[in-house]
Amino acid sequence: MKKFAVVLAGCGVYDGAEIQEAVLTLLAIDKQGASYQCFAPDVPQAHVINHLKGEESAESRNVLVESARIARGMIQPLREYDQANFNGLIFPGGFGAAKNLCDWAFKGDDCAVNPDVETAIRSTYKAGKPIGMMCIAPVILAKLFNGTNLTTGQDPASGGFIEKMGNTYTRTTHGEVVIDHDRKFFSTPCYMLDASISQIAAGAENIVREMLDVM
Repeated sequence: MKKFAVVLAGCGVYDGAEIQEAVLTLLAIDKQGASYQCFAPDVPQAHVINHLKGEESAESRNVLVESARIARGMIQPLREYDQANFNGLIFPGGFGAAKNLCDWAFKGDDCAVNPDVETAIRSTYKAGKPIGMMCIAPVILAKLFNGTNLTTGQDPASGGFIEKMGNTYTRTTHGEVVIDHDRKFFSTPCYMLDASISQIAAGAENIVREMLDVM
């Protein structure tokens, strides 16, 4: 059975992992006959957003602890990830990908990638295994690599960043997957577009299917 490592960035679209994208990715993996293990960096969240009011809250939370809500407690610190135990690596989106897994949301071109995230990506890439990025998460690959092809849908800010880092930006719509066949990088826009939950499900199913084809 093929096994995915799924990297989460907290719990909640505005400060963590996008919950629907995360859950639908897990469902897509399971429905297509594979298995998964969730991971998250054991670090403080960049900040906490009250999702009812859309305002920053004066509290602190931990990315791993919050991600455990989605994973029903079955999650490991990302520093324990070993690519040898998995066939592929996938990152659901949400602003946490751009705030906690890297700080692109705050620093733009000068952003840095979390060291555990970078290690996981580079070790998986070196092993020739597929890496999937959903929603805003492709900005992480754009920072670490150049000469690749990525999508965040039709978003000018992230698209401009991807191109400025020396990559190709492909405009996409619902459910489409952009594939860099040489590097085995996969990206799909999800909630970077105005989308319904069924369109998010389609994107998750499609990216998982494409990744499984090269495992």
